[in-house]
Amino acid sequence: MTGSTGARLATAAVWALTRVALLLFVTKVITLPGPDGTSDVSVIYHGWSEVLKTGTYPEADVTWQYPPLAALAILSPALLPFLDYASAFFVLAFVCDALVLGLLLYAGRGGGRSVAGAWVWVAGVPLLGTTAYARYDVMVTAVAVAALLTGLRHPRVLGVLAAVGALLKVWPALILAGTARGRRTRLAWTAAAVTAAGLLVVCTVAMPGALAFLGFQRDRGTEVESLGALVFHVARQFGWEGRVEYHYGSMEFLGPHVPLVSTLALGLSVLAFGWLLVWRLRAREFGASTPADAAFVAVLLFTTTSRVISPQYMLWLVGLAAVCLVFRDSRMVLPAGLVLLATGITQWEFPLGFVHVVTSDATGVTLMFLRNGLLVAATLTACARLWRRTVTGAARDGGSAARSGLDREAEPVGS
Repeated sequence: MTGSTGARLATAAVWALTRVALLLFVTKVITLPGPDGTSDVSVIYHGWSEVLKTGTYPEADVTWQYPPLAALAILSPALLPFLDYASAFFVLAFVCDALVLGLLLYAGRGGGRSVAGAWVWVAGVPLLGTTAYARYDVMVTAVAVAALLTGLRHPRVLGVLAAVGALLKVWPALILAGTARGRRTRLAWTAAAVTAAGLLVVCTVAMPGALAFLGFQRDRGTEVESLGALVFHVARQFGWEGRVEYHYGSMEFLGPHVPLVSTLALGLSVLAFGWLLVWRLRAREFGASTPADAAFVAVLLFTTTSRVISPQYMLWLVGLAAVCLVFRDSRMVLPAGLVLLATGITQWEFPLGFVHVVTSDATGVTLMFLRNGLLVAATLTACARLWRRTVTGAARDGGSAARSGLDREAEPVGS
């Protein structure tokens, strides 16, 4: 048995042990202390599925804030009719988790590749705890990971899967940010646009309410776990007269100056988009790891500046960080480590310490500064490393790195 084979077997073994434990926790075979973080599946998702079965989206429910293909994820437990809804959902989450591991292990074979990406996934999912299987984000992340890895050889497939992912939960559209200029970008972006347009037409014609999520997303405020919420966590210590309420599907701050902070958060997202656009225009070296690195940076930017940083968002970052570390030449090792630390703290603040976050006591404020501080550090570090690698580094090398990078990008996933 070769060393690489042994490493893959060890990775799979640790994955199996941790995932069996997760299944035991989410199915309540083993009950963890603290609040239940899985009720969204048995209550909210199940309720949406009953509405969807009637032939309409839950357009009267403001908590339905997802693109139309999310209906497939919500209805997916029907594939396992011999299980109750929640148990079937958890099993399907487990299957998607296994799919991601398989893709990462296969992609990690060959020269210039590493099993480190698979280890990031193996560690990151249990760090998030039961939330990893209690939201449909693991399914979306599987689509994004598959898109990035298959897109190395097949840019049209990248575009199609990115569009499918975007219509599941929007953010996978960002994985197109790092495609190499020229033919690869034209193929990927055209395939994405055509696929997204076609699917939107089908969904809109098939069932009413397909676009209702747009209005519900627009009206969201500042959620208690977001970067902007730190302002109010601190302000509460000095007598701020606002409050925390369940609003548009999450616990949000309501009261004086909240609309201003929400607007500033949107402004930060616009600035993030501006930076990404400038990077795209100035980047010269698109190497083997650039599509994954750029996707990771893009999602980090928009996650960190979002008005809402729900715990499951960390799963997106873990999946993209794992794809980055498949490539030995990726510069995202430190940002990936920071994301893993932030993921562990996320489980600590939700569900274990969420009461402290909602009440803004010393523990809650500390947890939010730690988690969001790590996200900010990961974002800034990742942006700087991507810029140096693709802009300043390429200019210094006079373009030779760009040519060799494009040669590497053409290698098969399993080479």
